[in-house]
Amino acid sequence: MKHLLRLSYLGTAYCGFQVQPNARTVQASLQEAATKIFDTPCGVSGCSRTDSGVHANEYLAVVEEHGTSGIPEQAVARAMNTYLPRDISVRESVRVPDGFHIRRAVAGKEYTYLIWNHPYRNPFLADRALYYPRKLDLEAMREAAPIFIGTHDFRAFMSSGSEIADTVRTVTDLRIESDGDAVRIYVSADGFLYNMVRIIVGTLLEVSEGKISPERLKRAVDGGDRSLAGRTAPAEGLYLNRVFLAEDARKGGEA
Repeated sequence: MKHLLRLSYLGTAYCGFQVQPNARTVQASLQEAATKIFDTPCGVSGCSRTDSGVHANEYLAVVEEHGTSGIPEQAVARAMNTYLPRDISVRESVRVPDGFHIRRAVAGKEYTYLIWNHPYRNPFLADRALYYPRKLDLEAMREAAPIFIGTHDFRAFMSSGSEIADTVRTVTDLRIESDGDAVRIYVSADGFLYNMVRIIVGTLLEVSEGKISPERLKRAVDGGDRSLAGRTAPAEGLYLNRVFLAEDARKGGEA
């Protein structure tokens, strides 16, 4: 029996989602909670890997229950939260077919990156936003944003260490919004490479700083040269914001 969970978490205290030896992870916390409420060892699979310190406004995970607990589906989320730490919250649960696989069901994702753009730090955003005291050139950043949109080989925006061979992705939206001193960069795509969003953000920061011109950025996107792209922004400002399921997956069950 499988349960599709919609959850949120603050990633500051975790070494990412995926289980790692001798490290605190979101997946391990979910497995421990599920094992307690279903009184049997439970496997948990996630919609995406997230790095250490990365957060999630919305994350989808599947709990595989080996047995029949009799717990009503509407009570699963509340029961999970009883055993989860305060920085992880399951908001909804729905039963899905045994053949449901979360990675195959995901059609796309949206990430958002939060920047605190003010001369002084905001202590309430410590580890939750990038503190950037220099004034951002939002106009230059917005003019550069459309260069990323479309289907491209994004290998210039991937950190070393990735084993992914196919580096072509389709970015469907990239927008920059500001609300006072808070600046949010939204990136939607059918998939993401290792540190792709963080490198896009770092590149846009260097566009703002006048270090990367639109022409150089276009060469980076078209030519795949990592040296032409910008730095990798810190993990603390990155949030998985939304997860989009494919239509055929929705028929099987949607959180």
